[in-house]
Amino acid sequence: MDSKAHWEGIYQNKATDAVSWYRLHLETSLRLIEAAAATPDAAIIDVGGGEATLVDDLLARGYTQLSVLDISQPAIARTQQRLGKQAALVNWIVADITQATLPEQGYDIWHDRAVFHFLTAQAQRDAYVLQLRHALKPDGHLLISTFGPDGPLQCSGLDIVRYDAEMLQRQFGPDFLLQESGTEVHRTPWGTEQQFVYCHLKRR
Repeated sequence: MDSKAHWEGIYQNKATDAVSWYRLHLETSLRLIEAAAATPDAAIIDVGGGEATLVDDLLARGYTQLSVLDISQPAIARTQQRLGKQAALVNWIVADITQATLPEQGYDIWHDRAVFHFLTAQAQRDAYVLQLRHALKPDGHLLISTFGPDGPLQCSGLDIVRYDAEMLQRQFGPDFLLQESGTEVHRTPWGTEQQFVYCHLKRR
């Protein structure tokens, strides 16, 4: 099964709050975005946004240039339905991030919670970094979160790669300067705990 078919199946067969990564509000992501965004018209892309409520919370805070990318059409459709008329305020992209067509230097902020750690092949990671370098402005911000060193080895039936902050920074090159990093414990809907590491990097 290819990646798209796998994730289509996940979102078609599970409720929004029945996946391990579900969180009612992404408080850490919101804090990092608010720190990085100079103005409410900062161009923000949420990579792997799926059914996450981050876009809801950003709209509520007055952000006006939002893009949400996900490989799953059902995930995007559910979020659009949830937002109702507000969905028209968002640019929706259904694509694999390693193959998507993105605007050159189109974004001030690139946010990714729990996509990068699924890229287990070096070629996938290289393609992701090329996309990031193409689409993020020279002084843009990368806000990224993956499973940490004590996190699970698999998610949704797929192998993942665990990172600490130093390992994660090295993936993107020396021109991405670490502004902040940390770990947090995410509690899944069924009560288990998962360690995440997050990094805020600024492109030089």
